[in-house]
Amino acid sequence: MNSTEKEISYNITNSYSTLNELTSSTKNVWFVCHGMGYLSRYFIRYFKGLNTKENYVIAPQAQSKYYMTPQFKHVGASWLTRENTQVETQNIMTYFDSIIEKEQISEDKNLIILGYSQGVSVAMRYVAKKQIQCSQLIMHSGGIPKELTQQDFEFFTGESKLIYGTNDEYLNEQRIKEEHNKAKNLFGSKLDVISFDGVHEVNTTFINQLV
Repeated sequence: MNSTEKEISYNITNSYSTLNELTSSTKNVWFVCHGMGYLSRYFIRYFKGLNTKENYVIAPQAQSKYYMTPQFKHVGASWLTRENTQVETQNIMTYFDSIIEKEQISEDKNLIILGYSQGVSVAMRYVAKKQIQCSQLIMHSGGIPKELTQQDFEFFTGESKLIYGTNDEYLNEQRIKEEHNKAKNLFGSKLDVISFDGVHEVNTTFINQLV
């Protein structure tokens, strides 16, 4: 008895979260991709320290949700796995495009794209595949996709920042060196590497100092 895996296309509905209001006074628009296990409405709270009039924050929501504890109490979400990664990545890119289209972000705003933990992979793929010319690309405590090359970012003229905690439980010395090397290969002298004394967590102090 043979089984066959087939593929279909269909429309889905997904949510995303925003913080503050997008107005003529807005200087910076943040597009922030959460890590595994987060929901966007909770992740966006890390950005409450930003000036509310000058900063508008958009937090996409990973579609794949799951119960995180045996008690089925807390729900988290994941962007990608090794299963069907290319197709799932394209789905995420289409979802991101829909958010950008709906928000109607004017070119006079500074676009800051941040990926945290697992969110680094989708944020960087989006910038590379869609050639997003953002003012800052922030890679916070996550892995850089291995398939990305220097050519993917030849168009990029913004600032690139790699940030991680020196006591991050998911990073050892070898992993830190690997991520350094991958980032330098992509961005060269334009890369700014920042470490802080902390674990695998969002560094709100650093975020509040960026703008």
